[in-house]
Amino acid sequence: MKNNGIFSVRKLICLSAFFLSTAFLFGQANFSGNWALNDSKSDFGGSQFRFAATSLSVQQAAGVLTVESTMPGRDGGEMKSTSKYKLDGSVSENPMFNSTRKSTVAWSADKSTLTITSTMTFNRDGQSREMKTTETWKLAEGGKVLKIESVRPGRDGEMKTTAAYDKK
Repeated sequence: MKNNGIFSVRKLICLSAFFLSTAFLFGQANFSGNWALNDSKSDFGGSQFRFAATSLSVQQAAGVLTVESTMPGRDGGEMKSTSKYKLDGSVSENPMFNSTRKSTVAWSADKSTLTITSTMTFNRDGQSREMKTTETWKLAEGGKVLKIESVRPGRDGEMKTTAAYDKK
């Protein structure tokens, strides 16, 4: 009788581990939650200029990723913005400054990371200028940390940063 009990417990543990690992392997990452910037885990490339939100509120549902960002404002207050991204790879349009940011989302093959590729067009001094950025989102530390790796043009060429956010 004891052997059957041990076998049943082992079988149950193995089956549970199999189903959890299968769900992890075939399910896509879910970035939903409230996130706070962690400066010590972030890498802003040695630049004093930090283009990262201090907090994010992320909802991922029904094929849409909704991101509410909070950043410090120029007057010492807070500046909030909300962006929505379609998770099916079609173009999403979000207002940003005096322009519209057009973005597409692509999932990695294992669905553990997503990449948001965005283009904005600015008119400056009578000339139209285009800026392209890429953000790669991934969860770390068992889903407790959201890392957003950004690539954007900078004054001296391409600028790469990583903003790390702790789940609240």
